[in-house]
Amino acid sequence: MNIVMNLQAKKLEIVQLVLNTEKPALLRKVEDVLKKEETTDWWDEISDAEREAIEQGIAEADRGETIPHEVVMKEVKARYNLD
Repeated sequence: MNIVMNLQAKKLEIVQLVLNTEKPALLRKVEDVLKKEETTDWWDEISDAEREAIEQGIAEADRGETIPHEVVMKEVKARYNLD
């Protein structure tokens, strides 16, 4: 509930700033950012190397080549003496 309240408060704060501005250039920038956010697919924003790494990871998972989270955490805790 607190996160929702904070989000609503932030939205109202931004709306108030937009309503109070007299700068057309700023309004255009805000509009551009919001429109880009609506139409942009994150997949198109990442590098080829990132796409390849994701695709490789999906292929490995499809082949059952995964390590359970619990196993990874146990190894990390042992390696870095976190227990």
